[in-house]
Amino acid sequence: MMTGTLTTGERADLLETLAKHRFFLRHTVRELTDEQAAAHPTVSQLSLGGLIKHVANTEGAWARFIVGGAELMAKDATPWDEQHRMMPGETLAGLLDRYEEVARTTDELVATLPDLDVSHPLPVAPWFEAGKSWSARRVLLHLIAETSQHAGHADILRESIDGAKSMG
Repeated sequence: MMTGTLTTGERADLLETLAKHRFFLRHTVRELTDEQAAAHPTVSQLSLGGLIKHVANTEGAWARFIVGGAELMAKDATPWDEQHRMMPGETLAGLLDRYEEVARTTDELVATLPDLDVSHPLPVAPWFEAGKSWSARRVLLHLIAETSQHAGHADILRESIDGAKSMG
């Protein structure tokens, strides 16, 4: 929850929707051991801890993009594969704490931005249209979609580990 800031209207709707999907992702890993969170229960290399780590890193990168564009987005020099899996010494609790910290930072940023229309050119990548810019609003919509998609992945992984489901 943001301290000292009342968020209403569009911002409140965007943050509430993002919070709902963050909850589903976090709920999926409830009561797991670190070993279960690091496991790869399907043919892919996805793990629940790796998904939490990836979503936190991605949200943090996009928040930096909102503030300063693609240059700030590329701040993390961690090798790609290490950004998507639990490394020795990492714990699920630690990854969840980091995700919570990133979420608070994003929420505070959204609450205090002068304008959701502030935009920056997207990074150069084959999956982005060349020369296209995204507003803070568009980035938030992307974060909602990304978090929701990965919450679905997490649900499949969790069910593969112990049969538990996020819903139902």
